[in-house]
Amino acid sequence: MSSPPLALRWLAASRPGFLVVTLVATLVGIGSALACGVAPRWPEALATVVLALLTHAAVNLHNDWGDALIGSDAVNTDRIGPFTGGSRVVQDGVFTPGQLKTAVQMLAIVVVGGGLVLAARAGPGLLLVGLAGLLLGWAYSQPRLALMSRGWGEPAVAAGWWLVVVGADFVQRHAFGEIAMIAGVSPALLIAAVLWIAEFPDARADAAVGKCTLVVRLGPVAAAWGFLLLMLAAHGWLLFWWWRLWLPGTAVQALLSLAPGLAAAVLLLRHARDPARLRPAIVLTLVCAIAHGLLLAGAFLQVLMLR
Repeated sequence: MSSPPLALRWLAASRPGFLVVTLVATLVGIGSALACGVAPRWPEALATVVLALLTHAAVNLHNDWGDALIGSDAVNTDRIGPFTGGSRVVQDGVFTPGQLKTAVQMLAIVVVGGGLVLAARAGPGLLLVGLAGLLLGWAYSQPRLALMSRGWGEPAVAAGWWLVVVGADFVQRHAFGEIAMIAGVSPALLIAAVLWIAEFPDARADAAVGKCTLVVRLGPVAAAWGFLLLMLAAHGWLLFWWWRLWLPGTAVQALLSLAPGLAAAVLLLRHARDPARLRPAIVLTLVCAIAHGLLLAGAFLQVLMLR
């Protein structure tokens, strides 16, 4: 059987299913700016989406490179594909670690170049956002820092996707917006929750190679309760700022995502010690994160339509 075309192999390596969360995060940022009365800048919005997706793809490839170096994916027999255990393009002989590293460097050149063009139009503040995002993505998997192995991977992911929302808003507004800084927290926490629950099937392999994620550090039961707290914190944050009238009245609809989030938490608490049964919980967590972002972006769009 012939192998897929090279472009499709690289697409698979980038883990396209997870890129959806980045698309949704950019929509939240763009929507927050437009809801505040900013005149839309559609070419810049499209460029923001493309560069954010390329950045996420580069981070995924860099993560697979880092995991290949420490060997966690190679010894992972508990993975639940395609949600955990990386893309396995190295382990399956599709690409070498060196090819992944080269691809990351090429994508970084494109992203940095595009970011500089956007910053020239939007303002130097975007450089701070972009630099912080690139540093977080690099430090997450870079062996000398390896935030993912030190219990700092989850906060780094939350911070990174918060920056996506803030940056997308900045490109439209040409300034930092308080609404985006507030609105970006709950989607970012839920994206971190996706990583958190995905670490359960990988925990045994991660521990074997010294990759001490929060799930490894806390143990399955405590980590399952931590997941529930994270889910409640994300929705509680949105509810608080909606109650304080910082978010539009329509933003309350984003609380509907709590239903799949709580269902995921219940399944996780039930099967924390049996990660092979967590596929439904992982899917529900993804549904929660994507639905929350889409509903929040939709809330901003409704404000715009009522103007």
